Amino acid sequence: MDISASEFLGFLNLDWQIVIMLVIGCVLLWLGIAHKVEPVLLVPIGIGCILANIPLGGVAEKGGFLAILSDAGIHTEIFPLLIFIGVGAMIDFGPFLSQPYTILLGAAAQFGIFGTFFLAYFLGDGWLHVLDFSLKDAAAIGIIGSADGPTSIFVSTTFQSKYTAAIVVAAYSYMAMVPIIQPPIIKALTTKKEKIIKMPYVKGTISQKTKILFPIVTIIVVGLLCPKATPLIGALMFGNLLRECGVVKNLSETAQNELANIITILLGIAVGGLMIGSQFLRPETILVFVLGIVAFSLDTAAGVLLGKLMCVLTKGKVNPMIGACGISAFPMSSRVVQKLGLQFDPHNHLLMHAAGANTAGQIASVVAGGVMLMLVPIFS
Repeated sequence: MDISASEFLGFLNLDWQIVIMLVIGCVLLWLGIAHKVEPVLLVPIGIGCILANIPLGGVAEKGGFLAILSDAGIHTEIFPLLIFIGVGAMIDFGPFLSQPYTILLGAAAQFGIFGTFFLAYFLGDGWLHVLDFSLKDAAAIGIIGSADGPTSIFVSTTFQSKYTAAIVVAAYSYMAMVPIIQPPIIKALTTKKEKIIKMPYVKGTISQKTKILFPIVTIIVVGLLCPKATPLIGALMFGNLLRECGVVKNLSETAQNELANIITILLGIAVGGLMIGSQFLRPETILVFVLGIVAFSLDTAAGVLLGKLMCVLTKGKVNPMIGACGISAFPMSSRVVQKLGLQFDPHNHLLMHAAGANTAGQIASVVAGGVMLMLVPIFS
């Protein structure tokens, strides 16, 4: 029996697509390890990308362990919901409840979702027909702007978008690169005078009863107004209730640590496993990544611009930079604004105000995803 060396030697099966994806995987690892750019996300994604593109490795093919993880956790939407339980358990909504006006910043920073949705549909079936983007594909692409990986997975898989893999990878990659994407936009849209505005944080007297009632009331209100958002808001607020109720400390700690860490590992490597060269390096897929950047940029700009309006209306009491935290990338965006505040004034601490906008954005992004799930099928 004649056996060709190319049947068992991987390097003999290399092509330009595989080489590019292996380089991309290494770049993600380099960013995560050498530059500490959200290593919790980029290290698993980078390794998954490399594994998925090893010729003859088979880990991302049907029956391979990355394919099994993807089928079991991403396509069933289980991973994003479990992640949201952990995220909810980590979030302290105190800064938001103390500063309820930040919900406006969270709402404004969802502009990129809908702006990108219309742009993608305009390029696809809506008008130009230059790309194969249906209404549901456009909605799934727009949701990248939620800056929320679980919401992106949930919406794109529910719509069964053919670009789910690219959307999921774009969402998580750009979430990890918030410290790179946001600062230039924030700096460009704010003046030096605005950048150094100090916002003293006065801790509000938010009672424990309020903190316990908040997740329960949020589930009911959001669920009744936007039923399609119920799984996401339910998981997020269930995690937060574990944190705040005070009677299930072990469950809260498990959700914040063991559960969140395990699911992050599995989700990250499964997302990386979706980055297969032959499927990824296509014009439509590349455009999905471009539109993802557009969505993130529009979100950040809209939040900052509303922050500037608030600054004017309050006669200089609101630092517009906190508007950038209206996106859902918690807590990365809050850290970015805190760092920028200290960069322009070593005594300017904006973290708590930024965290209020950031947690408001977490809720707003889930509602935006639910709105997409509710309205798009009506017009499809």
